[in-house]
Amino acid sequence: MDCPQIEIIEQPGFFDRVKSSGKRNPLSGSLEVTFRCNLRCAHCYVGDSRYSSPTSPELTTFEIKNLLDQVSEAGCLWMLLTGGEPLLRPDLPDIYLYSRQLGLLTTLFTNGTLITSRFADLLAKQPPKGVEITLYGATKQTYERVTGIPGSFEKCMRGIQLLVERSVPLKLKTVLLTLNHSELDAMHSLSDSFGLEGFRYDPMIAGRLDRTGHAVSTRLTAEEIIALDFADPKRLAEWAELYAPRRDKPSSQGNRYYQCGAGKDTFHIDPYGQMSVCILSRARTYNLCNGSFQEGWDGFIKQESERLSLNINPCAACDKIALCGKCAGRTELEPNGEKSDDPFYCRLGHLRASAITSTYSVRS
Repeated sequence: MDCPQIEIIEQPGFFDRVKSSGKRNPLSGSLEVTFRCNLRCAHCYVGDSRYSSPTSPELTTFEIKNLLDQVSEAGCLWMLLTGGEPLLRPDLPDIYLYSRQLGLLTTLFTNGTLITSRFADLLAKQPPKGVEITLYGATKQTYERVTGIPGSFEKCMRGIQLLVERSVPLKLKTVLLTLNHSELDAMHSLSDSFGLEGFRYDPMIAGRLDRTGHAVSTRLTAEEIIALDFADPKRLAEWAELYAPRRDKPSSQGNRYYQCGAGKDTFHIDPYGQMSVCILSRARTYNLCNGSFQEGWDGFIKQESERLSLNINPCAACDKIALCGKCAGRTELEPNGEKSDDPFYCRLGHLRASAITSTYSVRS
């Protein structure tokens, strides 16, 4: 699962002007339009609800448009439409166009298997901020070992080709698992073969929303992840640059459980109208079907952000907090629970720090 962050606009001073207002502005949001999916990926954080009937009605087209009106009026700039597989909703084109027409910089996350010529034409005529498609393997065998659906590899390749032919802004990425990590280089080459730039990978598998251990059972070990860092000098250099100003210093965020913008300038909405501080944290939510977005943002989300900032973060004094990938949202989804220490993250942080110091002369 991707953790969306505010993008950087290539315009001098733009971000500073947005942030300098002194107000809590909901600058960036993510909206899961459905939990349903046509694939059965072994690592999926949604769990079995992705291929069963919804336990409660999903937001209607009207309700989603109404929410988009509200978030736009509240000052939102970036909007991510995701799922599940968003294209399982027949109204996704209508939702996408509405988001774009409101002036929201709209990004779409999809597995690519349901992209049609008609939808690709729409994206070509009304371009998004970007489309991101996840590769689960570079070969049919590996891809479908992850997705569990015969024929899904060919459908994904077809969807990518349709977007490439129309010059739709597109990036490919992968989530590295025990099932597919041996094909990382081949997946990168596959992305290159389509003429695409910006391929990236993420080995940080989050637990399922129901906190079962099925998703994390596909996660690479800390040692395997560090081996990938060593194999990519550019990636290791980026980690080193991130670590340098933080080495031997506690986090500048103090005791904050969320070291990012969760609840401060970002928010998440699930398919049933439940709003939370981020896409990973679902323990406490605000029901937008019973109140307005602005009420939820100014009330519940602000209070939740403040509540979390008062909790003592046991990792706040660790200078390796920037290297381990651990955050409150991820920990919340771990099978061992929100309050438990997870040796995976601690081991990863320490191993990454050792890798950096053994390779570079890091000065704070």
